[in-house]
Parts: sequence; structure tokens; C-alpha cells
Amino acid sequence: MEQEIINLDERTDPATKQMLQNVIDRKKKFDRYTARHLLSVWITIGLTSIYFFYLYVTVIQPYSYSFAEIFSAYVQNSANLSFLILTAGTYGLMVLLKEKREKAEKEYQGLRCEIVDRSKDLWKKEEEWKNRHLVFDMMKKKFDINLYHENK
Repeated sequence: MEQEIINLDERTDPATKQMLQNVIDRKKKFDRYTARHLLSVWITIGLTSIYFFYLYVTVIQPYSYSFAEIFSAYVQNSANLSFLILTAGTYGLMVLLKEKREKAEKEYQGLRCEIVDRSKDLWKKEEEWKNRHLVFDMMKKKFDINLYHENK
């Protein structure tokens, strides 16, 4: 459990602390998938650019006088197929990571919204209710998790 969550001694009960820890874990998972997806996007863009430049230099420019020659030169070189498979594979990885990122975001936002909706139940006592803004401020500052509103 995060040290900040442990330090919330009298302000929250153990169940609420566990919910806050779960939302932190989901946020970290979402951030991890976001970073991986962004990296895969840039790798895909880079490989596609390199591939098209390679095709232009080795196939299109020397054989630009005939489409049949371009096609023939493209098919004869096995590196073209390998490069095409590599580029398509990175695109597939990018799509897969996007789906995982969206799933992680959905889980994170769902749990965050549940905490916002149930805040009256989680901080029932008068003293806890008055101090909940300290918990919300800590979550916003330390973990960039907004518990004040349901909207992102």
C-alpha cells in the first residue's frame, strides 16, 4: 500500500483505504499502457516512414518507367516482404496496446467514479466528511486522480 494511503489514519476506514489504493493501482496501469501505446505509435510511424523511403529508393525510383517493372522488382526482393510483415506487426501491436489502454482507462474511470458517487457512504462521520477534502487534495497532488468530480 502507498505510504500516503497508510498515513490517512483517522480520516478514512480500512475499506476506503483499499478502494483508494485500488484506484491508484488502476491509474498506474492506465498510465503504463498509455506510455506503451504512445511508444508503439511512434515506432510504427518511424518504421512506415523508413519502409516507404526504402521502397522509393530501391524500387520506385529505378523502375518508375513501368508499373510492371516496379511490381516485378518489389516481388523479387524478399526483404520487402519481411519489412512489410514487420511494419504490419508493429501496427497490430499498436492496435492491441490501444485496446488494452482503453480497457485500463475504463476500469480506472469506473472505480474513480464509484468513489466519487459513494463519497457520502465512505466518509459517514461528521469529522471524516469535513476532512475528506484533505484526502481528495492528496490524491490530486500525489497521484493526479481527481475525486471531486466524475468528469475527467
